Amino acid sequence: MTVETIAEPQRVGLLAAIKHSGTLTWRNLLKVRNSPEQLVDVIIQPIVFVIIFAFLFGGAISGDWRAYLQFLVPGLMVQTVLFATMGIGVALNADANKGIVDRFRSLPIARWAPLAGAVFGDAGRYVISMVALVGFGSILGFRFQNGLLAGLAACLVTLGFALALCCIPATVGLTVKNPQTVQGIGFIVMFPLTIISNVLVKTETLPTWLQAWVKVSPVTQVVNATRGLMLGGPVAEPVLYTALWGVGIVIVFAPLAVRAYFRRT
Repeated sequence: MTVETIAEPQRVGLLAAIKHSGTLTWRNLLKVRNSPEQLVDVIIQPIVFVIIFAFLFGGAISGDWRAYLQFLVPGLMVQTVLFATMGIGVALNADANKGIVDRFRSLPIARWAPLAGAVFGDAGRYVISMVALVGFGSILGFRFQNGLLAGLAACLVTLGFALALCCIPATVGLTVKNPQTVQGIGFIVMFPLTIISNVLVKTETLPTWLQAWVKVSPVTQVVNATRGLMLGGPVAEPVLYTALWGVGIVIVFAPLAVRAYFRRT
């Protein structure tokens, strides 16, 4: 009787790993195309938020919902996209529980390629969320004050930060046992993070003790950058702080996500 040995997998070069990540990114985009019901939350939620906050609170906050709409849309765009990042944690958790991650492990691909593919593939959901929100806001009367190119730049800033932030739900999704727990933890973290900011109200209207956090909150920095690009105002400083927050999140949580992924496999 002979004993077969399993050879160690060959190391994958950087270019090949990038190609593998691109292929798995396309896989995740195809999943959305073949199951469009996955987009219900990122399309309906922004519209519902605009209706609730603009029409119910716009008059109380700004005296006129139309004036408040200009202030609201950039903030809600950031909020809805950050909420959408929780989807990657649920998707990775489901893949791990179904054994799909183990199948990837058996393939001659970079071990981190499925994780990178999931992150960049989820970007399509973020873009659709932004289009839905800005499109509906435009129907109600929202306009880019600095022109279309600046508005697109604001969307790119939001998208870049969301891709950095999704390292957190990815870590959670690969650590806990079931998707329900991922959603619960994600909501507990994301809701106060987005609400305790200047998404809905101006920072100076908040209690002094709360302003201390809101002024340094990463969400506030992204919103400031987005509003500056869309409506006019300071841009360079909030974009810089947004980039620093994004890099910091990636430095801390990307290795944790990769480690959690390796442990699940």
